[in-house]
Amino acid sequence: MNWIYFPVYALISVILWVIGISLLYGSKQKDSLKPLAHGFLLLGIGVITLFVVLLWVYLERPPLRTLGETRLWYSLFLPIIGYITYLRWGYKWFMTYSVALAVLFLYINYMNPETHEKTLMPALQSPWFIPHVIVYIFSYALLAASSLVSVKGLYESYFKKFDVETLNLADNLVYIGFSFLTLGLLFGALWAKEAWGSYWTWDPKETWAFLTWLGYLIYIHYRYFHPKNAKTNFWILSLAFVVLLICWFGINYLPSAQNSVHVYAQ
Repeated sequence: MNWIYFPVYALISVILWVIGISLLYGSKQKDSLKPLAHGFLLLGIGVITLFVVLLWVYLERPPLRTLGETRLWYSLFLPIIGYITYLRWGYKWFMTYSVALAVLFLYINYMNPETHEKTLMPALQSPWFIPHVIVYIFSYALLAASSLVSVKGLYESYFKKFDVETLNLADNLVYIGFSFLTLGLLFGALWAKEAWGSYWTWDPKETWAFLTWLGYLIYIHYRYFHPKNAKTNFWILSLAFVVLLICWFGINYLPSAQNSVHVYAQ
């Protein structure tokens, strides 16, 4: 299963998700539509999961080397997080936003096809490569979801009546996402030790990864000591996500990153 078939799987997933979301909102009038909505949403997730698995088998390596491949995982994890959040708290809007972001990343991949080689450079053949990247992408998906909540919270704070449940949801997503982010840093250090002989070298990618981790740590601490200052908390959370985006995408365009040991990710 090579990348040629990606548009087919992506289109099927998008159609299933759109139908599922439509039925989810239609279930307000008819409860009988809710099981169908869940079915279509899960089928959409299943289709994109199948493509990831088949691509993995075809490449004979985990599809985690290029930005396009990581965006593919992002498109998988976001609907999963949105669906679990909907099951837990019943937020239809959050399910919609998660699917919308997943569709956006699928579209970016469709518009920017890449060459997916089977071979991996020696540094990527470490046993720490797969857990490091998967844990990181999962944490990014969770933290991206928290950023959606922060945008909603800012809108409520300035234009509507603020709902404390919005801040609580942001907290839950950040706490879980930050835990996985920390785990990803630890896995990355172990990988670096095996691949390059040092746990930490202050490489540009490592530096921005640390800044990302620090940004969310600041949110957690400020939230703890100023629980009632919702606007500031939401702004900190939004800015932390900007740092995350620089770490993930923007770092590749910085002159200092051209000699980075992470240059394979471009």
